Formats: sequence, C-alpha cells, structure tokens
Amino acid sequence: MPLLSRETLEKKFPVCHAFLRKTAWNDIVAGYLAEGPTRAFDRYLKEHEKELGDWDFLTDLARLEGIVEKVGRNEIRILSPDRSWAVNPSVHVEKVSWQGLPALFEEGEPPRPLPEKKEEAVLVWRHPISRIVMIRTASDADLLALKIAAEGLDYKRLAEEGGVPRGIVDAVMARAVDEGLIIAPRSRIRRHPEIVPPGVSVDDEFLESPFFTVQLHITQACDLQCRHCYDRSQRKSLSLKDGLVFLDDLADFCRDRRVRGQVSFTGGNPLLHPHFFEIYQAAVDLGFVTAILGNPTARENLERMTLIRKPAFYQVSLEGLEKHNDSIRGEGSFRSVLEFLPLLKEYGISSMVMLTLTRDNMDQVIPLGERLRGLTDSFNFNRLVQVGEGAALSLPSRGDYKAFLLSYLEALERNPVLGLKDNLFNIILHQEGKELFGGCAGYGCSAAFNFLAVLSDGEVHACRKFPSLVGNIHKANLADIYDSENAERYRRGTAACRDCPIRPVCGSCLAVMYGQGLDIFTSLDPHCFMEEAIGGSGVRGRTKITI
Repeated sequence: MPLLSRETLEKKFPVCHAFLRKTAWNDIVAGYLAEGPTRAFDRYLKEHEKELGDWDFLTDLARLEGIVEKVGRNEIRILSPDRSWAVNPSVHVEKVSWQGLPALFEEGEPPRPLPEKKEEAVLVWRHPISRIVMIRTASDADLLALKIAAEGLDYKRLAEEGGVPRGIVDAVMARAVDEGLIIAPRSRIRRHPEIVPPGVSVDDEFLESPFFTVQLHITQACDLQCRHCYDRSQRKSLSLKDGLVFLDDLADFCRDRRVRGQVSFTGGNPLLHPHFFEIYQAAVDLGFVTAILGNPTARENLERMTLIRKPAFYQVSLEGLEKHNDSIRGEGSFRSVLEFLPLLKEYGISSMVMLTLTRDNMDQVIPLGERLRGLTDSFNFNRLVQVGEGAALSLPSRGDYKAFLLSYLEALERNPVLGLKDNLFNIILHQEGKELFGGCAGYGCSAAFNFLAVLSDGEVHACRKFPSLVGNIHKANLADIYDSENAERYRRGTAACRDCPIRPVCGSCLAVMYGQGLDIFTSLDPHCFMEEAIGGSGVRGRTKITI
C-alpha cells in the first residue's frame, strides 16, 4: 500500500474532512497514520465510531468517498454492446446505513439536515460520455434497469407480467441510458458507407441514428384549405384497430433496430380523427416520443392530451405576416395561431412554428421571426414543394435564395427563436469554416433513413412532401418495407451529391427537385450553390464533419 499522509487523506476524503472539526480530524488522522494504515480508512472509522459522536455516519460516508475516488481514477473503457443493454462497468451499488449521504457530495457548505439512520442503496458511476463521476440514491427504477440489463430480461414480457404499459419500462431503460447507468447497443439504423465522400471525415456516431421517426397521418380531414397543400386526395382515415396494430409493429421495429421511436401525429388535422386520443394513448403506452403537427385546438383537447402525456412539441404553421398568411391559410388563421401559442406555454408544451417558403413570402420570414420572439420556442421553414396545390406557387431563384440564407444566418445571431432546418445552410457554414448542423431531420436528407411517412390509407412514403411510395402497412410489416430495395434507393439519394464534401449533412432536397420536374436520383438541388461556394477555395476533399 502506498504511503499515506495527512494531505493525501484530505484530498481523498474531502467531504469527511469538511464535516469534522479541525482538531477532531487531526486526532483521527493522527491515530490512523500512527497505526501504519493496513486497512481502509472507513474500517478504521468503524472501529472508532464512539469518537465520532453525532457524526458516526462518516463511516459510510468515507466508504462512498473511497469508491468515488476509485471510480474517478479507474479509466474503464466503456464500449457499446452488440446485442442488448449492458450495465456500465463503472457502476457500484453500495448498501449504506444512512439515508441522505449523496446530498453531502454537492458543492458548497455541507447541507442540513444531517443524514438519518436508515438503510438505502447508493449508486456511484462514471458517465460514459461526460466522464463525470456521479453519485445518487438508487431508486426502484434504477435498480430495475440494472437488473434488466444484468440478467438480460425480456422487458416486454416483464411489462406484461407486471400489468404495466410497455412504455413505462421503456422509459425506465431510456432514462438509465441517458444517465449512463446502462449502455445501449449500437443502433442498426446506419448510413450506407458511400454517403461519405473520399477525403471526408465523419464522426462515426453521426452515421447512425439513435432515433426513428414516423410521421403518422391518421386522417386527411382538415379544417383549413391552404393554397400550398401538397395532398388533398381522398384517403380514408386510419382505423383505430389498424392504428394500434401499426404502433405495435413500430415498437417491434424500433426494438429490433435498437432505436427510440417517435410518432409525429399529423394529417390533415390529427385531432379531427374520431379516435385520436385512443391512438395517442397507445403510442404513449408503447414508450414512443410523441409530437403533434396540426392546427390550433381547443383548451379541453390540450387538457386531455396532457393528462395522458405532454407531447415533445406541438407544431403549427404560418405563411408570413398576417395579410399574406391569411391569403394562403384562410381568414383569421394568423390570429388563431398567435392566440394558441400562449395556451401551449400555459400547459408547458414546447411550441414550433413552421413556414413554407415561396418567392412571395421570403421577405417576410425574418420579420415574422421577430413577431414570434417570445411567443414560440422555435420557428423554422421548408422550401415550397410544387406538387398538389403548391404547383400554382413559385420558388425564388437560386441567387435570391442564397442571399436570403445569408441574411437569415445574420438574423439568427440576434433572434433565438430562429432555427436551422434547410440542408443548404451547411454550404455557407462550410464555406465559412463553421460547425455544420445535422440538416433537415438531423442527418441531411433523411428520407427513408431515420424517417418514414405513413398515410391514413396505409401507404408508406420516404418523404411526405412528394410521392415517394415504398410500401403499405396493410401489406407488409415495417421492417420489410424499410429493408426494401426501393427504400434503400431513397436513402442513397441523388448521385449528383455523391462527391460533395458536405453530403452527410445535406444530400439536397428530393421533394423540391421532384416539384420542379427533375430526376431525384441523378439531378442536383435547383437551389444548390456548392460549386460556387468552393470555387477556387480548395476545400473540397478536406472536410471533417462533427455533429
């Protein structure tokens, strides 16, 4: 055992040192060192508990401090398991005789009241990403997650036997993964290697998505008649039975692909579906993240929804300032949205406003962002897709669009509600040597990658904004649809982007290309200005993408 000194003990047991008066600490340390320490400090304290008086909890506290120091010193390599969850190898579960000891490790003055004499379990571990040593009282949920991972239990069967929704167990495991107690297996939603051009370096984590989103159009019914709507076809609404069957299939898919699932309910207006709340409840019970892409709704609908669970966000749309918006979405729709946003805030629901960008409203985007400052959490835009009703509207020229993106990035520095979504922002960021962002759905064009759209009649599309049929949930399960050659073709995108240095975070917009009559598998995004951006700069082929 290495030689110990008073200074070494003070560094190794700072919390114990803070609780003992200087003379008491000096006496205990002197006695410990005089014996020529051959046993752990906490064992020595145990043998001298009478000398600790009201602070006899320091025996357990010293044991925990020793574990914290050990975990912080031990550089255990934490790898993602191949098949199932695994317990973080740095995790220690310690049974102590005092309740409230982890609170004593918080920074600042020793908190009061002092620990109480009551047994509990304490967790100590190193977070696999932040590398910070964590300590806290173990909850029943923590211990359940550790048991499931350690023993390889079938959590689906566990939920059934326990009579609880599967989503509760999913949430327990997701929280344990987020906090680093459990190491999740690697996602099987991975990009094809050819998405990385020669000479481009991409963080490996970026090539795989931990999430999978389904935009679930449960009805075509809508209370608006927008002039840019891309689909007013007559499709029957998804039945309650078919909705429940699909959600169960989606849960199995996400479990097999080792991803967390999100269901974004939309339509039409999803709240007009007669069984919306039953389908929403089922999605929550299965553990999915939920979101709403719809129109303003009544307070009682928000009340009912939040009693089940608040959605991750509620997205509504505006098409510019009031006059222009109402000419597109209908008289009074602007005011309706502005009155609805405070209601979302009242219920603690994150809000998002989306705009469809056209030649006619491009100059209103930044002013609208200012109007929304403080009213919404995020404001984003998509370019118009010239299909359906949108075929009658126009897009800006490439030069005008580039100028708009530059002005938007300037405005973004001043207005926190402005968000980044269009992939082409990355051309400017790349040119300026700035950090790139994930693009439209986090991975450039994510059509049929970590995203699919399911329409109310069962059709599955790579992207909802244009006809991109890859299957039908009434004819095949989601795994077979996702693995189909047709879906893979959409995932690879256009060959015109293959050698572009920012391909992993861009890949053009297939929907915009389709709307302009281009071949989406060979053509270039009509607004792309990458060649202009890199002309003569020599940056092509020397790019590192870190998201």
